Order: sequence, then C-alpha cells, then structure tokens
Amino acid sequence: MNRRFLLVLFSFSFAVLFFFLVAHFSGQGKNISSSFGLKLLGLRIKQGNNTLPTPYRKLIRGGTAMEEPNRIWGEKCTKADIVINQGPTAPLPSGIPTYTVEIVNVCVTGSGISGIHINCGWFSSARLINPKIFKRLTYNDCLVNDGKPLVNGGTLSFQYANTFLYPLSVSRVVCS
Repeated sequence: MNRRFLLVLFSFSFAVLFFFLVAHFSGQGKNISSSFGLKLLGLRIKQGNNTLPTPYRKLIRGGTAMEEPNRIWGEKCTKADIVINQGPTAPLPSGIPTYTVEIVNVCVTGSGISGIHINCGWFSSARLINPKIFKRLTYNDCLVNDGKPLVNGGTLSFQYANTFLYPLSVSRVVCS
C-alpha cells in the first residue's frame, strides 16, 4: 500500500474516533478535556437543559439529596419541606463576592411553616440584610421571616456579601 492511502485511512479513523467521543460525552454533559486529561481542541460540551419540574428554581444543587417526607395526605409539614438554595451573584463594587439565597416552603398541606431556624455558623454580611427576613440570633442559629409563617409555596430571598458561601441548613421549624 502506498503512503497516501495509509495517511487517508489514519485521518479518517481519527475523525471517526473523535466524533464518536463527542457523541458519547455530549449526552452526559461532561468536559472532554477533563475526562482524558487532554486539552482536546479546547472543546467543552455544555450540559443539557437544566430546568426543573418543580415550581421554584434551584441556584445550586447541594451535594446531599433532599430527604423527601413520607407522608399521607393531611399530615403536617416537616423541616424537610423547607428548601434552601443559594448561588453566586455579581460582586459588590469593592470586589466582595455576593450570594443570593432562596428559602422555599414546598409543603402542600397545612397553613404554613413558622419559626424557621437555620444552621448558619457565624453568618455575617458586608451587605445589609433586612432583619425581618433573615437575622442571626446566636452562633449557628438564624431566624427566617422574623419567626412568622412562610405560606405554602412561598419564597423568601435575600443577598449577602462575604468572601465565602455559608453552608445553610434547616435546624427546626414549627408546623401549623
């Protein structure tokens, strides 16, 4: 065989392999360059449509799965019905990163959840937050909505500014 035929065969094989890899990884939303440790033509494949079927949007998906309550119709809500989502937003003019927090009541029964307390560490912000929406009472205890009920399907949101994202989780609630 001559060299020209081998070169064409090699090029064609490489092209088929490349398109196979692109087709394979595009369905999984992965970055080809990080999968193989190569900077393969600088190609990044975007993740697919990340819209959620729920009535709210998630800013960041946590590493742990949300515990779904196992309830019969008419039972009271639990702290698992309060979902906290947060994600980065545009920094302050001084360069301090900002984060938006959404606190959502996903309960469908009862008249609302009140007395929502959040594990928040030494939460602080360079941006003023309305204390009727969110305030730190003591270390690792923040109060939402001034202790008033958050109606079913209701959402509270606020922004804070700090050099790092605070891990926020629900510690306790009062179900009515």
